[in-house]
Amino acid sequence: MTIADRWLLPDGMDEVLPPQASRMEELRRTLLDLYHVWGYDQVMPPPVEFLDSLLTGTGTDLDLQTFKLTDQLTGRMMGASADVTPQVARMDAHSLKRQGPVRLCYCTNVLRAKADQHQGGRSPVQVGVELFGHAGLDADKEIIHLALSSLQAAGAQEIHLALGHIGIYRSLVEAAELNAEQEAQLFDALALKSPGLLAENVSTSVRDPALAEMLLALGELHGDADILLQARERLAGAPASVVAALDQLDALYQGVLAQFDVSLYFDLAELRGYQYHTGMMFAAYVPGYGHALAKGGRYDDTGRAFGRARPATGFSMDLKQLASLDMASSEQGAIWAPAEQAASLDAAIALLREQGERVIQALPGQRTGPAEHGCDRRLEFIDGRWQPTTLTQETSA
Repeated sequence: MTIADRWLLPDGMDEVLPPQASRMEELRRTLLDLYHVWGYDQVMPPPVEFLDSLLTGTGTDLDLQTFKLTDQLTGRMMGASADVTPQVARMDAHSLKRQGPVRLCYCTNVLRAKADQHQGGRSPVQVGVELFGHAGLDADKEIIHLALSSLQAAGAQEIHLALGHIGIYRSLVEAAELNAEQEAQLFDALALKSPGLLAENVSTSVRDPALAEMLLALGELHGDADILLQARERLAGAPASVVAALDQLDALYQGVLAQFDVSLYFDLAELRGYQYHTGMMFAAYVPGYGHALAKGGRYDDTGRAFGRARPATGFSMDLKQLASLDMASSEQGAIWAPAEQAASLDAAIALLREQGERVIQALPGQRTGPAEHGCDRRLEFIDGRWQPTTLTQETSA
């Protein structure tokens, strides 16, 4: 092993350096303060838990993303948290046991066994909110509005919001009475967005001609707001739950347009999180990023294994990615102070720091100057007192 190899980080693991680290901390505080004024209480889940609680109700996707280790005290298998949402659901159901709607928020590191194809690295800093105890549309509206407000607070421009509803696919599949193998094949065809494969599976698996047409239509129902009108026509005669889901999407669409200037996109065959989500789903994108910066939706009854089957809806984001949206906001500059021993200088520096200014004092014998340390001002003794002056190119040496 070479010396250089010793300092290599594992694939997908990254360190956070200045100024990104400062931007992340600034944004973390901004978002948590935003969630606080909306009534969300902050929680801090543990970094590892026993697997039988950590993976409850999450399906196989999260299992594959979870680093596993043996607890030396008990011999039981534990997992490093790869997604905070199930942990917060456990807190609501088992630890807090509050009545009525419960609003919780968090910001913490997670660890993933594989790089997430939608969010890049294996060590994101997950920030988000969860709303438990209310199954109505108003809770879903609140979550979407708070997600969009979070992106705006992070400096996102030209937000594109994609909306879907897993209940449409679930209802059609249930009505078609498919067996597990047939459903899996149909699921793969829709997930691959393959019209030919979808038509082949529908023709061999779905006996009801009307349901077959609806499932074929599902693969084509994606686009702007006109998709909802097309869906009502092409899914006419579908189970009542499908009509209810379309009504919900329409209401969410109208609510977003009333408060935000965003582009909306609908995909009624979006199956992301199929094992996890139970209702509406959304993902928010901005130009320059090939993956969603915020994603969420409804995931009712996750807490059933902990004794409380509660309605739930929420969203999450990666703070590292959000911080990259507006790095310029963290560049606040600093004041350079000379390496002098003087009570008046010490007092001036202390006062500036109390006022929130960043003051960097040179150390005796230091060869680097204010420019190398990001300073845009210098403390100078003028008219009997220390005053910050603008640092020009000539005086930056």
